[in-house]
Amino acid sequence: MIIYKRHANKARRTPEEHVYYAGQSAAGRGENEKQNEDSSELGMNLSAVSVKRWKHGPGCGCCCTLTGFRIKGKPDDKGFNQFLQENVTSDGSELASRCTAEGFGAVTLDDQGVMHFFRGHYVWTGYRGVAQLINETWEGLAGSVDAAFRLHHTEEPLLHQRTYVFKGSQVWSFFEGRLVDGFPRPISQEFPGIPDNLDAAVECHAGDCKSDSIIFLKDGTAYIYSPMENPPVKVRQWIALGNCTATVRWMERYYCFNGVNFTGFNPVTGEVLSSKILDARDYFMSCPGRGHGNKLNATLMSIKNRCSGRSFGAFTSDDKDRTYGFRDGWYFRLDSSKDGWHAWPMNHKWKTIKGQVDAVFNWENKMYFIQGSQVYIYLTGQMYIPVLGYPKPVLEELGVTEVDAAFTCPFSSELYVIRGNKLRMVDLKESPRVPSEEKTIINTEVDSAMCNTHGIYLFQGPHHYWYRNVQDLVSATELPKAGNVATQFFDC
Repeated sequence: MIIYKRHANKARRTPEEHVYYAGQSAAGRGENEKQNEDSSELGMNLSAVSVKRWKHGPGCGCCCTLTGFRIKGKPDDKGFNQFLQENVTSDGSELASRCTAEGFGAVTLDDQGVMHFFRGHYVWTGYRGVAQLINETWEGLAGSVDAAFRLHHTEEPLLHQRTYVFKGSQVWSFFEGRLVDGFPRPISQEFPGIPDNLDAAVECHAGDCKSDSIIFLKDGTAYIYSPMENPPVKVRQWIALGNCTATVRWMERYYCFNGVNFTGFNPVTGEVLSSKILDARDYFMSCPGRGHGNKLNATLMSIKNRCSGRSFGAFTSDDKDRTYGFRDGWYFRLDSSKDGWHAWPMNHKWKTIKGQVDAVFNWENKMYFIQGSQVYIYLTGQMYIPVLGYPKPVLEELGVTEVDAAFTCPFSSELYVIRGNKLRMVDLKESPRVPSEEKTIINTEVDSAMCNTHGIYLFQGPHHYWYRNVQDLVSATELPKAGNVATQFFDC
C-alpha cells in the first residue's frame, strides 16, 4: 500500500538486468535524448534512446539482445538530433509496427525520462524505438497490460520515480529497469479502494493537483488516489473525457488516448481542453509520411529551437525550483529536461499573456510578469490562476518605470530590477514599494536574469554570467567568464 512513507521491505533487489543506453558511457546511465522539433495546440516531439538489456549469468560475460541502436548526435540548425537507428531485431526480422491504427493499452515514462508504449505482447521505447516483446524486457510481465504510470513523490526517494504497471488484479513496480522486491502484488493491497481491470492511470503532481496523486480511470469513472488527503480516494464521473485506453503526463500536460487518437485534459476536473482530436502518430512517434507543424517559417523555428542561440526575454526559478525560460511568446520548462524538451505558447499556461515579456519573477506563491509598462500576477498553487485586477502599471505596483530584467532569490522578498547597468532593490513586503538607490553593475544590456539556490545568472544574448550573490554582483570590477546558455541550460 502506498502511504508515502518509507518501507523497509521495499528495497530494490540485486540487479539481474542492467539497462544501458546506446552511445552512452560504460556505466550505462546516459541521459535521455531530447528533441524540440515543433509544436501545435497540443503537440510535442519525443526522442529517447533505444534500450539494450544485458543479462548476466554463469559463463555469459555479455549475453544480450540488441533491438535498437542509436548514436546521440548534436542538434543541427533546425533543432533535430541526428542519429543512426536500426529498425530490425537482432535476427533481422521485423516485429509489430507502432504506426498502425490500433493504438496502445498503456503509455508511461520511466525513471530515466524514457517513454514506453504498450500494445498486446509488445512495447515500444521512445520516439523511434522498434517493437520489443514485453516478457523479454519487463521482468515478470507477459501479454497485454491495462495501465501504467510513473510515481511522483519527491519527499520519498524510495518511491519517487518508480514505474507501476497494471494487469487484471495485479500491479508490478519497476525502478532502474528491474522489478522491485515484493511485486507483483494485488492492486487492492498497494492501492486500497482502486478497482481491478483498469482502463488507464496517470500521476498528478502537487501543483497540478492539490497534492501528489494518482488518477485511475475505469468505465468513465475517475478514482483520485491521494494518500495525504482525507478521504484518500475520491470518485468522480468524468463522462466528458470518454474512454481513455491510456493516459500520460508529459511536460506538465495530461493526455488521454483513445486508440490512436488523443486529446489533452484537465487532471482536476476531467475537462477536455480542446475539441480537436489529434493522432498520436503525428506527435508521439516517428511514422513514415506523418508529422505536424510548419517547418517553413525559419524565424519561428529558431524561436522554438532551444539550441538556436537566440536570446531569452526572461528566466525565472521559484521556491519549488520550477524553472522556466521565455522567448518571444514561447516558454521552455528547464527543471524537467530529463523527460524531454518542447517550446509551448505562453498563453497555453498563462492565459492573459501573449508575446514577449521583459521580466518574470516569483514571490510568495505568486508569479509576476512584466510586459512593457504593465505587470501581470498569477497564483502558483494548483495550476496558474490570474489575479483579479491585473494587469496594473509597473510604476503603481513596483515603483519603477522601465525594466530590462528582474529577479528574486529563493524565499526572499527583495526584488532586484536591472535597467541598463543600474541595479535597484524593491522590498516586496513594503507598502507602498519604494526602490532603493541605484547601484552600478559591470554588466550592460542585460536581456534577462534569474536567481536560484546556485546563485545569480545574468543573460546576454547566447551567454550568461554567474555571481554567487548580490554583493558579488555589485562589487565586481570585471566580467566573470561567460557561459553558453544553450549548452549549460538546455543540454545542447
